[in-house]
Amino acid sequence: MLELAHATWTDVAAFLEAGPRVAVLPFGALEQHGPHLPLSTDTLQAGELARRLAADLDAALLPAIPLGNTWSNEALPGTVSLAADTVASVCADAAASVERMGFALLVVVNGDFGNRVPLQRAAEASAARGGMPVVVLDYPGLVEIGDEVKETPWAAPGLCHADEIETSMVLAIAPGLVRGDRLAPEYPEMPADFGLRQMALAPLSRSGVFGDPRPATADKGERILAHVAAESAAIVRRILSALR
Repeated sequence: MLELAHATWTDVAAFLEAGPRVAVLPFGALEQHGPHLPLSTDTLQAGELARRLAADLDAALLPAIPLGNTWSNEALPGTVSLAADTVASVCADAAASVERMGFALLVVVNGDFGNRVPLQRAAEASAARGGMPVVVLDYPGLVEIGDEVKETPWAAPGLCHADEIETSMVLAIAPGLVRGDRLAPEYPEMPADFGLRQMALAPLSRSGVFGDPRPATADKGERILAHVAAESAAIVRRILSALR
């Protein structure tokens, strides 16, 4: 693995000379995650998964993008959101630069739900112009491993926000950032059309929590991270095999 933030240009040149290479870009967010998790939760998770993926694939790891499209959480202080067009442009510009550098594939590890559509737009734009493939990964396998490790019910099917799953992952990545004395459950009454249309999350939950973080552990977080990283690597390997 080559960590671009700590490399020199000659390191990158030598890395690329060894053959077709993959670049991995973690794309996070700065948004509220209840009173017990840091605003950088999505960036921490995307960064950790991207690091594991890059190590597994012997790929180049780009620095994490720490802001995303998180307007749905702006009702609570601390959230800083980019427009969807900005997220798409940042990803597209990074992809074009990585392509000019000589990489064969860019894998974007997405840490936040709001980034999904704009990141896919950037991937589509690269494909439409016949450019380097761009693959966006959105926590593959998370729901399956979540069902295995969770002791508490989902606030809504597949919704992970400051709950047992996210709290477990942060405990595995940066335990010092979890405020253990502030763990408290909240199960908001979800609208009947939740998931069927765009809506703000923050007004639904007074604390910003969707679920129960109290049973979270670092061991659960490690199981989740390991599973999602393995699923991610399997997907990328299938894509690389097809490209070859």
